[in-house]
Amino acid sequence: MIVRSLVEISNTGRDVQTPNWRSRRIVLSNDGAGFSLHETVMRAGTVNDFQYVNHIEAVLVIEGDGKLIDQDTGQTYDLTPGTMYLLNGHERHRVVPETDIRAVCVFNPALTGGEVHDDRGAYPILARGERSIL
Repeated sequence: MIVRSLVEISNTGRDVQTPNWRSRRIVLSNDGAGFSLHETVMRAGTVNDFQYVNHIEAVLVIEGDGKLIDQDTGQTYDLTPGTMYLLNGHERHRVVPETDIRAVCVFNPALTGGEVHDDRGAYPILARGERSIL
């Protein structure tokens, strides 16, 4: 059994921060669960472009409001607390938070915690303990 708190992982290697977002990685590949679990906060007023070509991601919005845009179709979705989106087709997407958005995210395959987004907004597939050099 693993028990972890957000306080416990804050300001450690599991707490990844950029100017646009913060991701606290609660469960990672070395935990052996087959998926990774993250609490992510995307900052209000930012524009975030992603395409997870190597992963499937499910996102559940817990707090905040914004827009999700499918960059291939142009379709726009409102993000509000209780909204879930599943990127099961490796969609190119944009998230535009109107307020800070706090979400719980699940990745499959699991992230190692060392991934860095590439120019498409994708994460590479890494082996346990490996860190991307981007």
